[in-house]
Amino acid sequence: MRIISVNVNGIQAAVERGLFSWLQAQNADVICLQDTRASAFELDDPTYQLDGYFLYASEAEVPSQGGVALYSRLQPKAVIGSLGFEMADRYGRYLQADFDKVSIASLLLPTGQGGDESLNQKFKFMDDFAHYLDKQRRKRREYIYCGSLYVAHQKQDVKNWRDCQQLPGFLAPERAWMDQIIGHMGYVDALRETSREGDLYSWWPDSEQAEMLNLGWRFDYQLLTPGMRRFVRNARLPRQPRFSQHAPLIVDYDWLLSL
Repeated sequence: MRIISVNVNGIQAAVERGLFSWLQAQNADVICLQDTRASAFELDDPTYQLDGYFLYASEAEVPSQGGVALYSRLQPKAVIGSLGFEMADRYGRYLQADFDKVSIASLLLPTGQGGDESLNQKFKFMDDFAHYLDKQRRKRREYIYCGSLYVAHQKQDVKNWRDCQQLPGFLAPERAWMDQIIGHMGYVDALRETSREGDLYSWWPDSEQAEMLNLGWRFDYQLLTPGMRRFVRNARLPRQPRFSQHAPLIVDYDWLLSL
């Protein structure tokens, strides 16, 4: 099973840059997109259909402010578009597809950029989502959460980490939140199951210098329930081609997706 997750920073622009041509050649079983900035009605347009895939979408109340989508070769048994709390549901930040023994979700956290109010909204979302994850790990099925958390967990996950300690995305409470999820709750960071080195980033500021010097952050994850750990075969963050400020995260699992 191959799952590709990518934050597109607006699906229209990403498609114009060749996203769908690239995806069609990747042979993924499930594709999770974040920050689509499109309504479900807009995504019904043939422009956004992928041959051989079923498409599902969760839209924000104001479509330009978020939204996630999920493409699947196999039609899911069920699709869930709510986490049950306002910061997720108003902004279309979550979409889950249920298959036999595993659920796969596309997830978009707030960035926390833009001042104290934005950061407090992010912390509220993180707190609510942590409670949700704590309940989900007790269920008798596996979960794969794919998307942009906008948190660089460890020092190796951000270039020049010493200069970033006061910036949203690498604040001590954010990193402690990741410690809680991966440490205390036992969720698994799929990329780190196959690669421990630094300089593996998924997001870069929008500047030529940042690109040239690889001034990146690792904001994008596939988080797994503990039972999925042994099925991770390969994970990678290719820097090119890119269709937004985010690199795609590609993870292969020794798992046959079925109903």
